[in-house]
Amino acid sequence: MPEHRVGTREEFEAARQELLVEEKQLTRRSDELARKRQELPWVPVERDYGFETEHGTKSLAELFDGRSQLLVYHFMFGPQYEAGCPVCSSIADTLDANAVHLKARDVTLICSSRAPIDKLLAYRERMGWSLPWVSTVGSDFHRDLGFLHTEEELRPFLEGEIPAAESRLAEATGTDVLGYVTEGPGLSAYALADGTPFLTYVTTARGLEPAMAYYGLLDRAPMGRHEEEGEEIIWLRRHDEYGTT
Repeated sequence: MPEHRVGTREEFEAARQELLVEEKQLTRRSDELARKRQELPWVPVERDYGFETEHGTKSLAELFDGRSQLLVYHFMFGPQYEAGCPVCSSIADTLDANAVHLKARDVTLICSSRAPIDKLLAYRERMGWSLPWVSTVGSDFHRDLGFLHTEEELRPFLEGEIPAAESRLAEATGTDVLGYVTEGPGLSAYALADGTPFLTYVTTARGLEPAMAYYGLLDRAPMGRHEEEGEEIIWLRRHDEYGTT
């Protein structure tokens, strides 16, 4: 017998209906939060950011690619990295598949990193993605949004006990822990009006979970995420590495 409460189909249906009430409440709350996100004030982007792309240097406004909305995933791939972050890579798996559907709703979706463009494009080819990827010219774009950290800012974290996940992920990217956590993941959103880009939303950490589709599915599997506290994400690999380690 499984090490879990076992019941009848009638008990299951009764408990399922109780749960459904709460799930519907969560759905309505999620709809409300989506509306509040869209009501946030827009902030004009006044800095003249530059980006290296596979088609030359472009401005932020040019990254919209003829659409009125832009989503940028800040992918952890620093200049010293040998390969992209495995967690960000798992997120890009989801983003890549959804980009075409977002285009149909007037949204351009891209990744942005600080590594040289040639390194980014080579990694994209390895992963089999077609998602546009840009390299920032300088560090200001990621830094201004809170996705790039200094050693001084990171010192309290570095002087403590380093979580196993950070050590493994640093090794997987070919850098040390400091080099790895200097970069940060995030999602930023923009609107283009009269040629001016406006920042409309920013999120990071668990705010990125909607782009981690596997977690929503695992939450509905019998054992859930099956992650120990402090060991979250340590199981993640690049999609071409499962079964190799």
